[in-house]
Amino acid sequence: MDIQLTNSKTRKKERFEPIDPKNVRLYLCGPTVYDRAHLGNARPVLVFDVLQRLLRHVYGDEHVTYVRNFTDVDDKINATAVARKEAGAEGTLEELVHERSSETIEWYHQDMDALGAARPDHEPRATEYIGQMIAMISDLIAKDHAYAAEGHVLFRVRSYKDYGALSGRSVDDMIAGARVEVAPFKEDPMDFVLWKPSTDDLPGWESPWGRGRPGWHIECSAMSYELLGPSFDIHGGGNDLTFPHHENEIAQSCCAHPDAEFARVWLHNEMLQVEGKKMSKSLGNFFTVRDLLEQGVPGEVIRFVMLSTHYRKPMDWTEKKRAEAEATLRKWTSLFLEGPLMNKRFSKGIVDTEVLAALADDLNTPLAISRLHEMFRQAKRDESLLGSFKATLEFLGISDIYNIAASKSFSNIMKIAEFPILVELKDRLAAVRATAMETKDFSEVDRMKSALIDAGVEVRMSKAGVELVPGPGFDAAKLEGL
Repeated sequence: MDIQLTNSKTRKKERFEPIDPKNVRLYLCGPTVYDRAHLGNARPVLVFDVLQRLLRHVYGDEHVTYVRNFTDVDDKINATAVARKEAGAEGTLEELVHERSSETIEWYHQDMDALGAARPDHEPRATEYIGQMIAMISDLIAKDHAYAAEGHVLFRVRSYKDYGALSGRSVDDMIAGARVEVAPFKEDPMDFVLWKPSTDDLPGWESPWGRGRPGWHIECSAMSYELLGPSFDIHGGGNDLTFPHHENEIAQSCCAHPDAEFARVWLHNEMLQVEGKKMSKSLGNFFTVRDLLEQGVPGEVIRFVMLSTHYRKPMDWTEKKRAEAEATLRKWTSLFLEGPLMNKRFSKGIVDTEVLAALADDLNTPLAISRLHEMFRQAKRDESLLGSFKATLEFLGISDIYNIAASKSFSNIMKIAEFPILVELKDRLAAVRATAMETKDFSEVDRMKSALIDAGVEVRMSKAGVELVPGPGFDAAKLEGL
């Protein structure tokens, strides 16, 4: 099967040809672990999750190596650790940094697992590769691509003639149109930091240039080199990383290993919006993956919404899309829950070739989902197609169909029809809420909501309407007073 991918470096869709078909290697820039992953952080993870699934299908699981790093050297992590220290937390600052990073990595794993993203083969932490970073920096200095100044080490941008090729801008254009850090010890405004000094009250490591810590860009160059070699197949992330992070990675890696090509293909996804606007705390539309999960939005729904937009187009998260995705997965799940098919086990099917063809064409997940809708309609008429439908859903990371059916969210949503009182109360709450929106008196809404929660009902209210989800401790008798 031929795989076509849009290479950011050439700005063209190209046939993917691995350097070594028996050792296909890809690297994704991972998170800086100082807080929960927001929804935008999940998009590159899901893009690369689909990509690695496709590559493993084509080349074999044992012939693919997927690396995604954790940046645990960062000023924000340091600030969090300092705040904890000042609040009376025990341990050295380095221990508090490690503790905070480990805690955040665990959160990240839980959230990405919930979205059905398989964990990479390697998840290096930057702090585990400080020695390799120092070695690479020393090599760049020896080759006259970097210089030490006042405890810093900086990369000579103009020593790499192809700088700017990825982002399509010249160095002079970048200086004219971008904010660059001005420092007296820089030879050129565009030179960037490979190593910077640390004060005694901040984490640091001993180096030939004094106690300090690495710059952000050198981290990924050192880790990818150690785990994937000087040349590998695919490197990616959000398009906000194209410059300066990926541009700087290319420069320092190609100067350190001039006979290699670093990454052959660059894959960048577009950014995420919420209800048509850039996600930001100032607009009040910023939320994390965990926020959605705790609101009762299943991970499969989040994944489905994300994959419904092509990775190279801006992704707009809306309440309408969430509701439509949940309705679709509920409908597909019902195929295995209702009538004579309930609880029936089906022989394992094969992944649909049309879905594979869609993914092989630059990861066209919207086309793959369109094909799933067609497969659902066909499977309703022909039970023998259910195995392939189920296998294809699993291949796309929509989990095991029986796990979806057994999940609290989906099973309870389907049970609501068993309780006429909930159907009636749902309609009544919707009407009361509509009146309250006009009168601005929400006392009756709050009274009904409290009674429902007390009876073990999860109350979800959004622009799309009202949903009542009976939980494990649901007691219909408590609702008779309503």
